[in-house]
Amino acid sequence: MIPDFDDTGNLPEGIHFATIEELIERFGDHPKRSWLIDGLKLLITALEKANCPLIYIDGSFVTSKEIPGDYDLCWSMIGVVETKLDPVLLDFSPLGRERMEQKYRGDIFPAELPEGGSGKLFVDFFQTDKKKVLSR
Repeated sequence: MIPDFDDTGNLPEGIHFATIEELIERFGDHPKRSWLIDGLKLLITALEKANCPLIYIDGSFVTSKEIPGDYDLCWSMIGVVETKLDPVLLDFSPLGRERMEQKYRGDIFPAELPEGGSGKLFVDFFQTDKKKVLSR
């Protein structure tokens, strides 16, 4: 279940498990959001084919922002069959990242790899409210 937004328009801290149907119901209320969800569904299908067990979605897409630019997603590499993975998802060069975004409409990273600026694993980095960190 996806909880209500807090006073800042964010979800409460933590990991909130949801189905794609719940995600669509909660965040698919604008044509731009529906367009992003189409890319997300394509990505989920590709990750399922490679045996990906879990994804995490972050960014303005899962906030009260009316029109997000994209979604941020990290996927668990645990149990993934690399040979069944879309090769686009393994190229983190600038051109590769551009191809990922063109194909799937979001910023996509493996959950168990470190984010460059913070050194935190992406799954942990996704749980950081960047606005709170910047205001400290």
